[in-house]
Amino acid sequence: MFKLDKITKHVYAIPMTTKKLQQIEERIEKIKKELQLIGEMRPGTLSKQYKDPEKKEGGYYQLSFTHKMKSRTEYIRPVFVKETGRQVKAYKKFKNLLEAWIDLSIEYCRLKMDLAKRDKLK
Repeated sequence: MFKLDKITKHVYAIPMTTKKLQQIEERIEKIKKELQLIGEMRPGTLSKQYKDPEKKEGGYYQLSFTHKMKSRTEYIRPVFVKETGRQVKAYKKFKNLLEAWIDLSIEYCRLKMDLAKRDKLK
């Protein structure tokens, strides 16, 4: 096994880092476009509850969520269940996209700092 000296590692690492930065930028732009397409959204969990759970009688739908540090429960009429379900799904997609954006942003900033450090070493 051979060892690469610091200069050789440095020369090959820069193009890979700038390429990675560009890939991250492209992924962030894709996330931004997806976020623009999200319509109405609501946080929470939509579930069917029963007045008598053992017999499964008296079913009703409820939306449970936390907003501004307060836990809430709302009853959802049957005619709005599908729409509310889509809104909850849209919110989950929003949260996942936002989380991915943050992860990519952290990685991007770290790579930029590494690149700046390497440029200083030249």
